[in-house]
Amino acid sequence: MARVLVMMSGGVDSSVAAALARDAGHDVTGVTMKLWGGPSDTGCCSASDVDDARRVAAQLGVPHYVFNFTDEFDRHVVSPYVDAYRAGRTPNPCVACNRDMKWGRLLRRALDLGFDVVATGHHARVVGTSAGPRIARGADLAKDQSYVLSVLGADAIARTMLPIGDLTKADVRAHAARLGFRTAVKPDSMDVCFISRGGRGEFLSERVDAVPGRVVDHAGNTIGAHDGVAHFTIGQRRGVGVAVGERRYVVDLDARAATVTLGRRDQLLRREVVLEGVSFPGARPLGDVRAQLRAHGAPVRARLDGDTVRFDEPQPRVAPGQVVAIYDGDVVVGAGYAA
Repeated sequence: MARVLVMMSGGVDSSVAAALARDAGHDVTGVTMKLWGGPSDTGCCSASDVDDARRVAAQLGVPHYVFNFTDEFDRHVVSPYVDAYRAGRTPNPCVACNRDMKWGRLLRRALDLGFDVVATGHHARVVGTSAGPRIARGADLAKDQSYVLSVLGADAIARTMLPIGDLTKADVRAHAARLGFRTAVKPDSMDVCFISRGGRGEFLSERVDAVPGRVVDHAGNTIGAHDGVAHFTIGQRRGVGVAVGERRYVVDLDARAATVTLGRRDQLLRREVVLEGVSFPGARPLGDVRAQLRAHGAPVRARLDGDTVRFDEPQPRVAPGQVVAIYDGDVVVGAGYAA
C-alpha cells in the first residue's frame, strides 16, 4: 500500500483515478491546485471545480485539500507563454504546467509531506520496461495524453500513478456513474485554463504591446499588414487577414522584423525538425522512432539523428516552441522543443 496524493481537478477523469487508487488499497488524499488567479470561464481552477473535487473526495471518504500555487503558475507557465508568443514562438502551456507545477512544485510538496507517489487522471499509462518505468499511450487512443507527459524525467515517472490509463473515456464515465459522482456527465475541459472565451488573441492583446508589421508572400512581396506577430502561429490558415484567392498558411514568423510570411501548404512541409532542450528518461534511442508533433496528432515514422528528427515523409513545419514527443512503439522515450 502506498500513500498517494491524487491531483483532483474536479473532472470525471481525476475523480475516477482517486476512486481506483482507493479501491486498490492505497492510502489516498485528494488535492486540488489553485493555479490561475485571474479571470477565466474555462479550465479547471473555478470555485465550482474545487467544490466538485471536494464532494467526490467526501463520497470516497478521503481527505481533500487545496494548494494555492498561483504565484508559481504565473512565473513558470503564464509569463513564459506570453513571452513565447511575443517572440514569435508557440508554447505548450499544458506541458509546462505538467513539468513545472504538477511534477515540479506539487510533487516536491507531496514528497515533503510523506507521500510515496502522485496520481492524476491523465489518459496515459506507466509501464515497466527493462530500463525502468516509462510513460506510454493510454488505452483510449482518441483521448491519449502521453504527449503532454513526454517531458517527465525518470525520477518523476517512478513517483507517478496513472490509474485510468487502461480505461476508455466511456469506461471512466460509466464507472463514475456507478459510484454516483456528480462529475460523471461533466464536460471535458478542452481549453487552456487561463484563456477565457475571448480567446488567445484577447488574452495576448492585454499583455503584449502591438507591433504592426508586414504580411508577405513566400517571395517577400508585401500582401498585407498585421498588428503583431503574437497573434499568429506557424501553420495557421484561418484569421490571417489576407485574401489571395487560394489557401495560404503561415510558413514563417520574424518577430524582430515584425514580418509574417504566408505560403502554400507545400511550402509549409519540412523533412526534419531540430530540437532544443532534448531530454530522455533513459538512454538515447537509436534507429527508427515515431515522432508525435502535436498534442492531437498522429505519430509519424522518423529517425533521431543527434538533436534532429528526420521524417520518412515530409511533415507540416513544427512551430518553434512546440514539443516533439519521441516514441518506441507506444512508449515515450524522449522529447524536445522545436527550435
